Parts: sequence; structure tokens; C-alpha cells
Amino acid sequence: ADLALLDALTGPVPLSQNLNKFKRRDQDLDPLLLASVAAVSPTRHHYTHDFFPGVDMPKAEGSYDWTKWKGDVKHGKRLPYVSQQAPRSHRLHKENAALQPAENLPSPRERTQPSAVLAPTLPPKTELDVRCMARTRIPTPHGPVFLHLYHNNRDNKEHLALVFDPAQFAEGSSLAPPIRSRTLDAVWSENETEMDRIVRGAYVGRLGPNSRAVAPSQPATHTALHPALPAPLVRMHSECFTGETVGSMRCDCGEQLDEALRQMAQPITVPGVGTIPGRGVVVYMRQEGRGIGLLSKIRAYNLQDLGHDTVQANLMLGHGADERGYEVAVGIMRDLGLGGKEGQGEGMRLLTNNPSKVQALEAEGLRIVERVPMVPRSWQKRAHAHAEPHIVGADDSEEDRIPGATMIGGEATHGEDLDKYLRTKVLRMGHMLPL
Repeated sequence: ADLALLDALTGPVPLSQNLNKFKRRDQDLDPLLLASVAAVSPTRHHYTHDFFPGVDMPKAEGSYDWTKWKGDVKHGKRLPYVSQQAPRSHRLHKENAALQPAENLPSPRERTQPSAVLAPTLPPKTELDVRCMARTRIPTPHGPVFLHLYHNNRDNKEHLALVFDPAQFAEGSSLAPPIRSRTLDAVWSENETEMDRIVRGAYVGRLGPNSRAVAPSQPATHTALHPALPAPLVRMHSECFTGETVGSMRCDCGEQLDEALRQMAQPITVPGVGTIPGRGVVVYMRQEGRGIGLLSKIRAYNLQDLGHDTVQANLMLGHGADERGYEVAVGIMRDLGLGGKEGQGEGMRLLTNNPSKVQALEAEGLRIVERVPMVPRSWQKRAHAHAEPHIVGADDSEEDRIPGATMIGGEATHGEDLDKYLRTKVLRMGHMLPL
């Protein structure tokens, strides 16, 4: 190769022509350069990064020690970024200055901190408004009662009150004031006629084809309340379609309604006076299934058939054990003049086994002079017999059966479902009944 190079340099052929005959001895890409690039991290090849292929390699004789190199002292000057708009604080100040202040806004000095009382956004709860819309006489197996229908501003249900006060049919004075609705007897409008008041039930006495109604604002005269006269018997009863209309043996609701009317119809013996007709009120609340409704109640029955009790079935459906409220019932009682304080009306004898009802009424300021227990009829017969449980109706003759106000009538509910239901109310809901 050296001789060929010597001939090319000394031969008669021009140098420019001989150069194209020999190939390049070096490669297009230097292998050493590729090896050094692959040996270092990728970030070293970015722009403005330093690259020294000989730093980590053995230092050749006479080469520069790159480990002592500290970079350029003078760095390149970078151009600063300059925004084309004014600072944000200047722009906001300029925008606020262009706005015109509203005339109805108070000045900053007049503004006050919001009160903690006004923090909730919910509207304030309105005062309870209960009004008796109509009243009429209903003959029952236990005697005539006055049926009152009420509207209120808490729900869209038509709650009822059954007033047992036979003295209102008698002429002359009585030992106690009549149990009447104040909202019903009130004057509703200046243009109402005597017939309007009669149709809605605002009359005194008993209506007949030839009778003349007396204005309720002038009721029949009566003497002062006799001190020995017991307070009227009051039952706060919840609607039960299955127990009252169908005659279900799962509960004793139908029996309780009839038993309440039966006890209110019993004559009362007043010392020094004699015997007078019984008095009482059943406040009938449209709270099916302890407030969960008939649909959920039917579903709860299916859960009870699977082995759950009445409380657990309600909880499994997402309801509470008892979702009833008694605010409207309290308003109805006050409208009838029941549960007043000393010197402001009569107290009441509450017919119930439920301690929650007693606490709810007393918390509302109603006066309960006595709690009268509501013992199931089948349990009463067991106590009297002191023997094995007696199934009422199984061997009783038709002549012994007493008519009543519900499907059950004067008979007694019985069965395993009822016993389980009553035991659950005692053990899990605290009802005051002896087991």
C-alpha cells in the first residue's frame, strides 16, 4: 500500500485522478464514538449538557485530565420572558374602577356578619294549624259517637276523632262540659248561614226532621265541673286496615279499637250523684303500620313469615321501629279541650300500654291523670282461668259472641302470630304489659 501511494505521488498521472481509485480507510461512523455514546446516560446528550468521553475511560499518556474541568466560568445570557399584558393586580383594579356601584347595596361599614341563627337555608317551621272540618253522629254497637274529621298543615291525611259523650243528646245541665271542637264551633265567615253550620256539624243537641239547631256559640248550660267526676278516657289509636277491616290475627289493633269504645261506653258512678253515661275520645290517626304505610307493612309481613319479628322487619326495610309522630294528635286533643292544666280544663285518663305515647303527650304539656292499661282479651281470660290458654271463639256459641265496632267485634284475637307480636312489643319496644 505504501508503494502504491509512492507511485501515485511520483507518477505521471495527476493526483486528482488517482484519489478516486482508493477507498476511505475510516468508517462512516466512528466505532469509538458510538461506544462512548452508549456508555453514558441519555441526559448527557441534551442541548447545553457537557459531554466528556474520556472522563470515565483510562487516561492516555499526555492527555488532559478532564476530571479537573469545572465548566465554563461565563454562562450564556438568557433572554428574560416579558409578558405583553399588565400585571393581574393592575388589571383587576382597572376592571373594578369601571364598574358602577349599585344603589341598593349597603356600604362596607353598614354590612354586618350573618347571624348563626339564620345560617340554615330551610324555611322556618310554621305553627301547627289543626281544624275540624265536619262532625256527625255515628250509631255504633256501643252507642252513638260523634265522628270529627280534621285537616292540618303537617300532612295531607284526614285524621279523625270519635267522641263518646252521650250527655250532649240530653236536655238540661250536665256534670261536665261537653267535649266539643273549638274550631268547628267558631265562626268561619260573616256570610255563613245557619244551614252551613248545621251541614258541617256545628250544632247542639240532636238533629231530626223537625228539630231546630241551636247556635254552638250558645251551648246548653251546665254546672261547674264536679270534683268527683273522673277525667274522660282517651285513646290515641293508629289506623290498621288489616286488623280492623280484614280481621287479621297478626295484631290486636281491631280488638283495641273496639275495646276502647266499649270501655268509654261504660256508665260512671259519681259519689253523691249517682250513675252517669260514660265519656271518652278516640283520636284515630292515619298512621298505618306504625307510620311506614300499608305497602311497607305488607312487605314486613313477608319478612315476619321468614322468622323475623315486627321490629326487625321494619329495620330490614329501612324504616324505624316506630315512625309515628304525635304533634297532630296533640293539636286535636287541645281542640277538643282535653288534657288541660289545673283550672284550665279537664285532664285525661290515657288508655295505652305504650310508654312513648305517655312521654310524648306530657312533653307537649298535656295533663295525664292516669294511665289505663290495655290488656288483650285473650290474656284477660287466661288470667281469670288460671289454666291453659283459652282460644276465644273456638268453642263459644253464637249467642255468647258480642258484636263490636270492627271485624273482630267483641271477640278476642288469638294465635301464635299474635302472641309473638305482643311479646315483641313488650320485650323490644317496652310496652307495659305483664307476660
